[in-house]
Amino acid sequence: MANRPVGRAKSSAVVYYAGWVTLWLGLSMTIPLLTALTFQEWPDFVNFWAGTALALFVGLAMILLARPAQGELSWMEGFAASALSWVVCMFLAAFPYYLSGHFGSYLDACFDVMSGFTTTGLVLIQDLDHASNALNMWRHLLTFLGGQGMVVLALTLLARSNPGAFKLYAGEAKDQRLLPSVGGTALAIWEISLVYLLLGTLAMFLAGLWIGLPPVPALLHGLWIFMSAWSTGGFAPNSQNIVYYHSLLYEAVAIPIMIAGSMNFGLHYAAWTGNRREIFKNIESVVFVTVLVLTFLIGISALPLQGGLVGPLGVFRRVAYTFISAQTTTGLQPVYAPAMAKTWGDTALFGASLAMLFGASASSTAGGFKGIRVGTLFKALSQELKRLLRPERAVVIEKVHFYRDVILDDTIVRSSALIVLLYILTFFGGVILTTALGNPIALSIFEVASATGNTGLSVGITQASEPWTLKVAFILIFFVARMEFISVLVLVGYLLGVLKSSVFSFGRP
Repeated sequence: MANRPVGRAKSSAVVYYAGWVTLWLGLSMTIPLLTALTFQEWPDFVNFWAGTALALFVGLAMILLARPAQGELSWMEGFAASALSWVVCMFLAAFPYYLSGHFGSYLDACFDVMSGFTTTGLVLIQDLDHASNALNMWRHLLTFLGGQGMVVLALTLLARSNPGAFKLYAGEAKDQRLLPSVGGTALAIWEISLVYLLLGTLAMFLAGLWIGLPPVPALLHGLWIFMSAWSTGGFAPNSQNIVYYHSLLYEAVAIPIMIAGSMNFGLHYAAWTGNRREIFKNIESVVFVTVLVLTFLIGISALPLQGGLVGPLGVFRRVAYTFISAQTTTGLQPVYAPAMAKTWGDTALFGASLAMLFGASASSTAGGFKGIRVGTLFKALSQELKRLLRPERAVVIEKVHFYRDVILDDTIVRSSALIVLLYILTFFGGVILTTALGNPIALSIFEVASATGNTGLSVGITQASEPWTLKVAFILIFFVARMEFISVLVLVGYLLGVLKSSVFSFGRP
């Protein structure tokens, strides 16, 4: 009997904080609601009005009915609340998606929402070219919010009154403080993102005007492509993706936005505060450039042999853009998926798969293993080789520069190795399932690498007609990869604990 109130308190804390994130999701839904009102898209106005009301109701209910007792949030509660909030928000954000009529099932709508939240970019939406402005606004807003972090959005206010809110922040796979307080860190992340939003949208808008788009579409497309590029999300308002614009200028303007979005928010903050040298010294920047160059060389050497593209300029433009999109895990695709599947060849697809799996920076909008882990494991390997080549009594010390020189120890190496191992296991599990469902092995490797790296490049496997088992598997891959496993594992353990407690307490007085 004595333990039951404690269990309830833990359950209440998890639901309560997930409720705050859900409430912010509902408030965010007013943006596509106003978009529908502005463009007189009345069916979508009704859809988003219903979606807003539902999300606000659920969020407020979770907050009011599960208000926990006083006390600081524990690590388990913070991690479980972060993961739970993403699951709840997925189902609620999918509601106006499904009502729009552009999805064959609610599962398809949830697939696209989780793809947006996790900045993956693989989609099952149907008839995208005729989607409304309101629906496109919601699609791209989801990937923008997901890139910065749904929890980060809620923490801009919530953290000011809760000293344990850092556990929520860390639970979303962001553990770097830009400022001493987590509330200040959350606010700094949004300040950085909003400044880039204004500048990036302006640049894309001007590029749109230059290539002949009318002013209003140029503004909307500029905003949406910026959100997609900055959040490394890969969504586009057209089924042809970035190919729709048929413009080297439009592609070129998006490239620095993609690279900036893949950078650690700490690097942005360092540059803003005058420490620009950190961008070139940081281990993640070094790994990013190294992996990009190596994988690009694989692609550029393989494609001419496969006859995939004609002419040096065509090869460089398509391959360079694809590999930058892959390495930043953006997923804006300059080549049609069927054409990539048929003409690129296994070697070039393998190079792009490596780029997507390695990914970019931690605490950014990007996915993948992350540069800090790749750099740490490389340094650890170097350390072990030096130990083998030097006398037994020699002391070998390796450091990585991550805002400061950090001496490698077993804890850091084990932590990096564990996360990379979980990524690899997830990747191979996805490849086995995708291949078992009848897809060629090379294409399966590419598509699952895109899902695991939260990238969005596709060779055509991801379609509305794919089996529901693959859709569910991809949703889970998006989720665990974006949350970097730990929060999801904690949530599963938490739910099993609640279930176990409920079973043992059933029938007791």
